[in-house]
Formats: sequence, C-alpha cells, structure tokens
Amino acid sequence: MQASVRGVLRSLILATAGNPVVRRLVATAPVSRYVVDRFVAGVSAEQAVAVTTALVADNLSVTLDYLGEGVVDEAGAESTVRAYLDLLASLAAKELTSRAEVSVKLSAVGQRLDEQLALDHASQICAAARRAGTTVTLDAEDHTLTDSTLRAHAELRRSWPETGAVLQAQLHRTLDDCRALAAQGVRVRLCKGAYAEPPEVAFRTAGDVARSFVRCTNLLLASPAYPMFATHDPRLIDIVGQRARWYGRLPDSYEYQMLYGVRPAEQQRLAATGATVRVYVPYGSDWYAYLTRRLAERPSNVAFFLRALLPQRDRVRGTVSGTLRP
Repeated sequence: MQASVRGVLRSLILATAGNPVVRRLVATAPVSRYVVDRFVAGVSAEQAVAVTTALVADNLSVTLDYLGEGVVDEAGAESTVRAYLDLLASLAAKELTSRAEVSVKLSAVGQRLDEQLALDHASQICAAARRAGTTVTLDAEDHTLTDSTLRAHAELRRSWPETGAVLQAQLHRTLDDCRALAAQGVRVRLCKGAYAEPPEVAFRTAGDVARSFVRCTNLLLASPAYPMFATHDPRLIDIVGQRARWYGRLPDSYEYQMLYGVRPAEQQRLAATGATVRVYVPYGSDWYAYLTRRLAERPSNVAFFLRALLPQRDRVRGTVSGTLRP
C-alpha cells in the first residue's frame, strides 16, 4: 500500500472511529459481534478468566490486557488499576497464575498525565502480580512513549525484576534497546510493531522490519534474556525455531506469542512440538477503540478483519492467512 493511500485510509479510520453514530452502528451490527467474539475475550474479568481457563487446558499460556489505553484523567487510571487487581485475584483463585500473566499499557494507568503517577499505579499491579504468583509485562506504545516506558520498566525491576518489556522491531533504536535489556537477562517481548511511525524513527518496508526482527532475535537468543517472540509471520516463526536450535536454547527458555483469535491452529501446532506458546488476550468494554486503533495503526490490517468475516468453509480452505500484525 502506497504511503499516500495508507495515510488517507488511516485518517478515514480515525475520523469514523470518533463519530458516535458510526460507533453505535458498528457496535450493534451482528457482523461486529462476530469479530469481537473472535478477537476479544469478553468485557468482564469473569469472561477473560473463562477464556484463559480454556486456553490453559489446551496447553497454551496467556497474557491478559485490560482494554483502555490513553486514559485522560486520574479516575480512569485508578479504574484500570482496580480492574487489574480484580483480574489477578480471579486468576489466583482459579490457580491459573502459573500459566497466565498480565500486560499493561502505561498510558492506561496515567502515563500521559504524569510519569510518576503511572509508575505508582504500575507498582501496585506488579505487587499484586507477585502476590498472585505471576508477572507483568509493560506493553510498547508509539515511539513518543518509548523512553518513558523503559525508564518505568527499569524502576519497576528494582523491586520486581521479573517485569517484562516489549520492543518493536520496526523502530531504528530497537537493536540497541535489545542489547541493553538482554545484558540484564530481562524478559523481552519482541514484536514487529503495530503503530504508524514517522520514517525518521522507523523502518518503512516490511522487509526491513523483518530483517530488524531477525537481528534482534539473534541478539536475544545469544544472551541471558528470556525472549518472547510475538509474530504470526510463518517465515519468522521458522527462523526463530532454527536460531533457537543453533544457540542451544531449550524449549522453556523462550516462547512464541500470538494474538487471541489469530492463527489458533498454528498456536496448537507449536505447542504440540513442546514450545511455549502464549496467547495475548484482550478484554474489556473498550473493544471498539481497540479494534479501530489497530486498523488505524496499520491500515493493511483492514483486509485481515474483512477476511475474518468470510464463511468458515473459506477460512478452512486457507482464505484467511492470519497475518494480523502484532
């Protein structure tokens, strides 16, 4: 997709996303409910825990994301913290915390209001996760928040060294960030990156992003870090497996991660080989914002969601390639 067309489509998606009439129409359309049911694990912690239980029973691990990034006031940030505390308590009660952790966007707990406020809120979640017997991974967002997020991550690791970080291969800086985190033995989720970034900070072509992903993969596998490779790209999945064998990595020393509802058969296939596969499970009432933001961040994902609506027989034939980008 040419850059000019991509920019127009992104603007259109953002414009319609903010229109209350469009939101109401989309939210009530039967076809939308199908998409939501496939890619979002309900609106409540109870529903999210039920999905987690089923995934764990299928030998998959889980990381849960409570939807609602870009909080604009302290009340919203505090509400997000309470949602995570309730979720962690529910996971512990169901004895799921050995296989389920949580992913937190700092913008959802006040990062754009005040970095210290977000750090204090994230600390509450990390402390609750430790008590529950699980971990927290700080999600990556657009490049304007990268330094702030990595500062918060470094501070959180003083008390909770198990706290994970996420790096996006599309950013020019990521190899250096990988090198710094890998030397500390950090849990690092590596993804391609789903945000629309300017060319001065990010690679522009899919090939360049993939090559960056492979360079970071080699660096992480050669280090004491615990890498978490978040991709649905069959080529990159194969490369990760090959490089892991080259570096003598045991199956429990790294993992694959994929989005809930995307390439479930591949998730099962990898798990059957003995690999650790973690499913990124979003939940919450803010599903509309989640889906439209993903489309706006990378408009080429529109085709994926459209294909997801095709009849089951077409999907079985392979019509859906499952290339939604993490």
